[in-house]
Amino acid sequence: MIPSAPSTKRGPALVFIFITLLIDVTGLGIIIPVVPKLLEQLIGGNLSQAASYGGLLTFAYAAMQFVFSPVLGGLSDRYGRRPVLLFSLFGFGLDYILTGFAPTIEWLFLGRLLAGVTGASFTTASAYIADVSPPEKRAQNFGLVGAAFGVGFILGPALGGTLATYGARTPFFVAAGLTFVNFLYGFFILPESLAPEHRRPFDWKRANPVGSLMRLGRYPVILGLVASLVLIYIAGFSVQGTWTFYTMEKFKWNEETVGWSLAMIGLCFAIVQGGLTRIIIPKLGQQRSVYVGLMFSALGFALFAAATQSWMMFAFMGVYALGGIAGPSIQGIISTQVPANEQGEVQGALTSLASTTSIFGPLIMTNLFSYFTAANAPVYFPGAPYVLSAVLTVISAALAWRGFHRSKLVGVK
Repeated sequence: MIPSAPSTKRGPALVFIFITLLIDVTGLGIIIPVVPKLLEQLIGGNLSQAASYGGLLTFAYAAMQFVFSPVLGGLSDRYGRRPVLLFSLFGFGLDYILTGFAPTIEWLFLGRLLAGVTGASFTTASAYIADVSPPEKRAQNFGLVGAAFGVGFILGPALGGTLATYGARTPFFVAAGLTFVNFLYGFFILPESLAPEHRRPFDWKRANPVGSLMRLGRYPVILGLVASLVLIYIAGFSVQGTWTFYTMEKFKWNEETVGWSLAMIGLCFAIVQGGLTRIIIPKLGQQRSVYVGLMFSALGFALFAAATQSWMMFAFMGVYALGGIAGPSIQGIISTQVPANEQGEVQGALTSLASTTSIFGPLIMTNLFSYFTAANAPVYFPGAPYVLSAVLTVISAALAWRGFHRSKLVGVK
């Protein structure tokens, strides 16, 4: 029997963590619309070339996060979620300042490396939510992470696109300010979620990234779902990694239009993961929610690839966002199979998996985009990354089906 979270202060704790994540994501969203132009300035190249550098920057961040996420996850199981979360936020603030002042592309890489070392805010937040949620409510409550992403990406990119009129570097300084405000909020308001009796000693052998991934093998019932989650992560990089480059290249959008488009995607995801998940998942059950969500994701990717007019990108956002019910369902199922005192370690391992896909996922998507938009491309097709994402999502659904039917999951409908 896996112990549930204590019943005290669940509601306020979830509000606190939602606000913390919201401010964090808003800071991240602010900088997205201006990254392509900043890269073009620093490398003296075009959008196709800038996309390749964008993939390398994500690679640098992900490689560091792969190494350090298990360490921070283990530390959060030993010392609590709050200090690790504050450390992560402080590191992000320094990254934004470094990037804002960056005179060369090398400075951007330095900032990304620093952010990768300290970037455990969502790992720790996921463990925090698991701490304060009973098993039957975890899938819905994990939807708060998606809701924070959604609302943050409503506010952040729209604000970033507007701030871009004052210069490509201005959004980075505003993001730094928001992140340090978030740090202060967490320092003075955010309570600790992990009770002392649920903590465990820190072990370097368990904290290394390979060991962390290997320890997922202790829970064979979730391995099929973990494989499904990996493909979902990779597929998502077509939007995360190339949306700004894709829309600027194909539809000639400026930073402001890109910002508002990302804000609309954020609004759609906020509606789905902040509200509809609490209706859809209980009605369909977690297993069916996975299938339905992945179906909508695959369809959304295919529609983005096929879009020929700007308005189509906005029209197809709702379909794509409905895919957001799959991730919380899978994450909720995984969390119910893991003891309370190992939630941080497992969430750290899942973040390491996400970071592993972030090492090569953005490189695949941005280089695919760069290849099919280069002057010497055999066929001009900027939507190629979205086609690949649709295929990967279909495979992910097949792996989830296999995992459900070959494993005996506890309390999953």
